[in-house]
Amino acid sequence: MEHSTFKKLSAEFIGTFWLVFGGCGSAVLAAAFPGLGIGFVGVSLAFGLTVLTGAYALGPISGGHFNPAVSVGLVVGGRFRAAELPGYIVAQVLGAIAAAFVLYVIATGKAGAEIGGFATNGFGEHSPGGFNLASALVTEVVLTAVFLIVILGATAKHSAAGFGGLAIGLCLTLIHLISIPVTNTSVNPARSTGPALFGPAIAVDQLWLFWVAPIAGAIIGALIYRLLLASPAATARATAPALNAAN
Repeated sequence: MEHSTFKKLSAEFIGTFWLVFGGCGSAVLAAAFPGLGIGFVGVSLAFGLTVLTGAYALGPISGGHFNPAVSVGLVVGGRFRAAELPGYIVAQVLGAIAAAFVLYVIATGKAGAEIGGFATNGFGEHSPGGFNLASALVTEVVLTAVFLIVILGATAKHSAAGFGGLAIGLCLTLIHLISIPVTNTSVNPARSTGPALFGPAIAVDQLWLFWVAPIAGAIIGALIYRLLLASPAATARATAPALNAAN
């Protein structure tokens, strides 16, 4: 069933809102909570769970991209119409900004509140582990490329039906376990943009990298899958839902 453009964009807005609010919210509110903080592992799981739940709930409507880099990669991979790309990116970025705003209101709602880095992404002095620009660039490109390969493979016609969302959510969890110390993990320009607008000024100064690197990585991953891994019988598809592309 083909859903209306309004429904698709609404699903992308809500899904990206959930990803940023759930993932970044866990980092800002729960990661370092005294005595009970969830740490890197908890934050990684939170991001994976937002994508997993969002994919099953919203994937059948919009494809469950929730990420401009994923949408670009799916166009390159032949799973998404290029004409729909601008609308998806706008909806995703607006969803991320809305989530960051709500999170900011919550995080500043106590006496003496300090938001710190506000789950923003960065390199150099703004990297959690002090990693430089080159390390951040390589990390984001490679991990986004792998993310697209997993997405395209897990939602291919020959893949196990109904398990795409699980594979994608777990992949994002692993990506965070690897890269939080390096860049605080982006692989998603919208996720980087929302918090940057409410975080420290350096996050906006460095935001360009978290658009360039994930999109470049997504294109690379999509090309690798399409040219080297896709079934010869595979044909271009109009959409690439996280759950029903295999059907």
